[in-house]
Amino acid sequence: MDLRLKDELATIPDLGHRLRQLRWFRAAFLATSKSVTAAYGVKFQVDDAKLARAFLDWAEIMDKQKGLATIDRADFIIFAAGLALRELIRQNPVKAPLPETRPELPTADASMAEIVRFWPEGFLYTNFCVAAISAVYEQEFGKAPTIDASADDLRTWWSYRENATEVPAYAVAFLDRFLGGEPNWVFPDNAYARQAMRLALDAAERQDIAKS
Repeated sequence: MDLRLKDELATIPDLGHRLRQLRWFRAAFLATSKSVTAAYGVKFQVDDAKLARAFLDWAEIMDKQKGLATIDRADFIIFAAGLALRELIRQNPVKAPLPETRPELPTADASMAEIVRFWPEGFLYTNFCVAAISAVYEQEFGKAPTIDASADDLRTWWSYRENATEVPAYAVAFLDRFLGGEPNWVFPDNAYARQAMRLALDAAERQDIAKS
């Protein structure tokens, strides 16, 4: 995964809350688009209306579930980004006509470049969400999450594209996998079905019982 934008996002104060405003969400997304273009030579055409719709649908969902942030803040950040990724894939506000010739890239970027060429739109959506998560984590916990090796595996991206374009909710599970978590493939976009949330709720219930 390409996280060169993460450090820039991390300089934005209170990023986790600002990304829930359309202008900040849009600015961060466009900055990610420019970063990917500069690194991999793929130019993106962004439909502002579709991007706004993806944001508004996501914001409405998150407003109903924001109380879950008090249960497990770290897991909620990842879950929230997963739902944003789901909406971006569902609305698909970006088109990326690929150039006929491949840009010259450093050898270290070769495997990532193959992923970008395979699914440029999906890479942009995912890279935006992972960079945002990493920046928010650094602000709130002092350390970004570890990215799993599957995030750089083209075979995984084949499965990701096939499944998430058919059922966008699978984007939540794939994001969990990329971040080294335990995906829920049955109910990927159900917060209460997440392992971390279940463990946190069980612990809270045991504490309540102990106090009674």
